[in-house]
Amino acid sequence: MDPSQAQSDKANDVHSLEQSDGSEDAAKKPAAAADADKKDAKDTAPADPNSIDATGGDNSEPPPPPKKKSAIKRFWEKFNIYLMLFFLVLVVAIGILVALTIKSNQQAKNNLDTQNLSQQELQQLASTDVTVGNNKQVLTVQANAVFAGSVLVRSGLEVAGSIKVGGELSLNSLKVQGATQLGDTQVNNLTIVGTLNLQGTLALKNGINVTGASTFSGPLTATSITTGTLTLNGDLALTHHIAAGGPTPSIARGSATGGGGTVSLSGSDTSGSITINTGTNPPAGCFATISFTTKFASTPHVVITPIGSGAAGLEYYIDRSTASFTICGANAADPGESFGFDYMAFD
Repeated sequence: MDPSQAQSDKANDVHSLEQSDGSEDAAKKPAAAADADKKDAKDTAPADPNSIDATGGDNSEPPPPPKKKSAIKRFWEKFNIYLMLFFLVLVVAIGILVALTIKSNQQAKNNLDTQNLSQQELQQLASTDVTVGNNKQVLTVQANAVFAGSVLVRSGLEVAGSIKVGGELSLNSLKVQGATQLGDTQVNNLTIVGTLNLQGTLALKNGINVTGASTFSGPLTATSITTGTLTLNGDLALTHHIAAGGPTPSIARGSATGGGGTVSLSGSDTSGSITINTGTNPPAGCFATISFTTKFASTPHVVITPIGSGAAGLEYYIDRSTASFTICGANAADPGESFGFDYMAFD
């Protein structure tokens, strides 16, 4: 062995102070090479944090600080995906169960059980008073049904088709929501709260009684109109005669008719004719006094027209009041004359 090499390896435990021959050196060289390979592998391998050297010291380097994880990653690691799927399936199942329950309840309310009657049951109904089914069942009669007696429906009556009534239809009240078409209809008492709109002609046989104000936008045609008071805001256009009717007023003979003279009257308070027949020795004065059947509210306007040649030469005049008017002459009429006067009186 080289003395210089031995001197440099004095600190290693593998060298001995004793001299060895060449065979021992040759045997130890492969072992030394193996130790060198282990040392190289140890140097290149990562340090074990739990390894300690021969002297008892810690040869490992301190571990690096752990990296801080994001909030989403920490939540995802804590949250179990299978638990989330379980809750999702549970919510969907509860929703489906609630929907099916609601639908089942609605169908139970709307759907009624049906029950058909046999021939024997129909015969039993004809002879006895029985109760068939309950209020949740439907009685279906395929054939036509004839009820010889009265039919009482305690609850509502719904008819899907048309109703034909051969006799009288008696209703305590009738409420129609939509349009209604009526043919020949007889109504004993008809009360209309709203507006009555008639597209056709209104024919009334027993007259019309109106207590409130009435407005006619178009022409009004009537054979006879009887009214207490008639107020015209426009012109009065008459295409026929004026007939003033009413009770006939009374007439009293005056002294101007002479001995045995007479007077008579035909007409009404509004208009009429007076006939005067003088007797013997008629003086000047009043021939007749006409008393109205109904007093005027104020002194009326009286217009008289002489009739006949006997009245033509008279200087006639009138005296009037709300109750009567008198026809007089300023000069005496001829004896045995027949003449008269037409009159018109207006308030």
